[in-house]
Amino acid sequence: MTKKKTTPQYKIEGLRGIFVYLFGLSGIINILALTGAFYMLQIYDRALTSGSLSTLVALSVLAIGLYLFQGIFDILRSQILVRLGAKLDTQLAPLAHEVVIEMPRYGYSTSEAAERGRDVDTLRGFLAGQGPIALFDLPWIPIYLIFVWLLHPMLGMLTVGGALVLAMLTLVAEILTRRHAHSMIKVSVTRNSVMDCNTRNSDVLHAMGITRRAVDRFERANRRHLECQTKTSDVGGTLSGLSKVLRMMLQSAILGLGAYLAIRGHLSAGSIIASSIVTARALAPVDQAIAQWKGVVAARRSYHRVNETLAVLKDRTGFIDLPAPQHSLTVDNITTVAPSSGAVLLSEVSLELKAGQALGLIGPSGGGKTTLARSMLGIWPVLRGSVRVDGADLGQWTEAFYSDHVGYLPQDVALMDGTIADNISRFAETPDARKIIRAAKTAGIHEMIVHLRDGYQTELGPHGTALSAGQRQRIALARALYGDPFLIVLDEPNSNLDAEGEEALTKAIMAVRERGGIVVIVAHRPSALQAVDMVGLVQGGRLTAFGPKEQIIQPPKARPLVVEKTAGPERQKSLAGE
Repeated sequence: MTKKKTTPQYKIEGLRGIFVYLFGLSGIINILALTGAFYMLQIYDRALTSGSLSTLVALSVLAIGLYLFQGIFDILRSQILVRLGAKLDTQLAPLAHEVVIEMPRYGYSTSEAAERGRDVDTLRGFLAGQGPIALFDLPWIPIYLIFVWLLHPMLGMLTVGGALVLAMLTLVAEILTRRHAHSMIKVSVTRNSVMDCNTRNSDVLHAMGITRRAVDRFERANRRHLECQTKTSDVGGTLSGLSKVLRMMLQSAILGLGAYLAIRGHLSAGSIIASSIVTARALAPVDQAIAQWKGVVAARRSYHRVNETLAVLKDRTGFIDLPAPQHSLTVDNITTVAPSSGAVLLSEVSLELKAGQALGLIGPSGGGKTTLARSMLGIWPVLRGSVRVDGADLGQWTEAFYSDHVGYLPQDVALMDGTIADNISRFAETPDARKIIRAAKTAGIHEMIVHLRDGYQTELGPHGTALSAGQRQRIALARALYGDPFLIVLDEPNSNLDAEGEEALTKAIMAVRERGGIVVIVAHRPSALQAVDMVGLVQGGRLTAFGPKEQIIQPPKARPLVVEKTAGPERQKSLAGE
């Protein structure tokens, strides 16, 4: 019995309180940023006119103290943002990586999955940069506008007008940058896909002399990426340049208007300097926001995509751990489609296996054998029907079911960068040496391992290329057998094995059957079926035959011996030999 599934709770939460605190801290920083303007105003209008040295010293000491407070608060805000980015990365990166691992099962390319994984890096980098500081300073611009307005309404109106023009530039930056954002992602994924494909097939490219063509293909994808990136950068660079020019023009206009008002006797000399300083400080966040807008758009897109990514994680906190499986595997009228195209690969397949049975799946290439094997493990989710272990649908089992009770040897053997012991134990935090050795002995590879220089601690390197294809396949078989799982699925487990390896495979299958496990084998070579008792014929996406091996696979009939009666003894002997 299981509890009802609840809505996933994986969301970016708990940020509102931190952002409110940072908003308030930014208010204090922006108020303290008026220190320079007040200092200039008091120096020109009070200290110089009075000629008082003590007034000058007092104003200077006060200004230094306020500047120190501003610097401390600014550093504090920056450190909070950096640590907030690190905290988000710590919490979200493992969850996002879990989805990245799952995405290829649903038809996404590895490059698309990697792009999702980089969203967390984008968020962390944005929070550690100048973009958030500009955004936190923007709402406090009215403080400076009010200050300038109090000096003189005409100065205030000119500053407000300049701020509105720069705000329009920010809006234009948002519209134009968003237009290029989707194209940027698409060409980036395409370029990374080509690069990943070339890296994975380096041996083939070299052996067949097509490395240059592969490089040319990457160059074309990279050129499209650069063109799109250049357009996006041009938008940001152009608007940023316009913003700087307009800000300098506005500062000069403020000085000119201030001088005019001072000549007319409506403004003091200190007010001219103060208004210029405050105007520059008021428009700096807008200018900075425009310069950082590309990063702002990227961070916002990453934020939404991270939320979308985490929303697809299943919440299994309410699940009850079911008893260890020990009875049956049931495939109930399943239909499976290709994750990438939606094409039906398997249609209305049903079968049932009991503990101690081994099933061999045979049939033509492309008939659906591997698809059926993947559907049994939930690697490719079924469109209709269900796969049940001891009567419970796969969706009811927790992750511990797969780690403790399932073994899988894929068609394309993939070992991970680590030691042989790490790979066999599935990178368990506390690997059991006895289970590792038992799995290796069952796979018939213990002797080979101990003859290596470092034995079970031999580092395999990326993809296990330090070993032969047959050795990698047998280590992967040991990994599938680790912990004596109840259900073991082997996809062409003898494709790289010699006679000794095939004999070890047959013994391993018999050992699983004897302890009450279930084995499913996808086979093209008949030698892999020696230890099975059930056979399924899969062709055209359907299970066209299923039953005991002796009923499905008929042994070849012996040819009748025909001897020509008129032939002589030598000819009769020859015919008998044929």
